[in-house]
Amino acid sequence: MHAFDKISIQEMSKNDMLLIIEALDYTGKNTKINEFIQLKNNILQELSTLAEIGEEEFLEYLKSETLSI
Repeated sequence: MHAFDKISIQEMSKNDMLLIIEALDYTGKNTKINEFIQLKNNILQELSTLAEIGEEEFLEYLKSETLSI
């Protein structure tokens, strides 16, 4: 197995990304394990920075794009 430091999400669908973000949020809130919320926030922050829009705006974009499928 090859060692790697980073994983690319370039080929991940918008639907899959939204599902991961919502699952992390749900799990964090229902288990009270803060690391899930932190991971969700980190992912959302990175993606919204790449898209050059705010986090809430990016989340709404994902929701609108996946609902139109």
